[in-house]
Amino acid sequence: MFFLTSAELFEKGGPMMYLLLLCSLTVAAIAIDRFMLYRRASQGARALEAEVSKSLRGRKVNELAPAAEGQDNMVAYLVRTALDARAAGEDVPMALDAAYGEAAMLLRARLNYLSMIVTMAPLMGLLGTISGMIESFSIFNLQAGQPMAITGGIGEALIATATGLLVAIFSLVVHTYFAQRMDVMLTLLEKTMNTLQAGFAVVDGGNRHAS
Repeated sequence: MFFLTSAELFEKGGPMMYLLLLCSLTVAAIAIDRFMLYRRASQGARALEAEVSKSLRGRKVNELAPAAEGQDNMVAYLVRTALDARAAGEDVPMALDAAYGEAAMLLRARLNYLSMIVTMAPLMGLLGTISGMIESFSIFNLQAGQPMAITGGIGEALIATATGLLVAIFSLVVHTYFAQRMDVMLTLLEKTMNTLQAGFAVVDGGNRHAS
């Protein structure tokens, strides 16, 4: 389908091609933005979660801060949030819930635009095709007896539909990929939250009994 990149066919596709081009550029921009965010959010996150779990099983809370230090992933963000809340005497589960909500909102950001483009792009292409066919029938009325006038026009009008479908497929693939990564990341964050809450409950409960 590389012929669709031809400037000539792009022009023949009609005005709707410019909107479809804008949609494809939007998808590409979101893909780059989400890739950079997810890479930063997940880099070293799984290893840190394992280290947090190991430290809390050994009741070594003092090892959490050094483990999370210098890391920019979302697991480190939860760990720092929990430690800060605990040090300030605040409700740790509530602080973790708020931090998890912020992280989830950040991970979900802009994915809804991809869903919208998946639905909208084929409709835009179809609209471009219909308007092109209307124009073709108008030409046919003016050039009666010349079938090529209408068949050629319809062929050109279908370019918009094909382009709309390609944009929708591109957007669907990108959305599915990042939705999957989001699910994996949210599952890891939930696991980290549960580990921190359970670990602090055991450690703090043991300290109270000891005192």
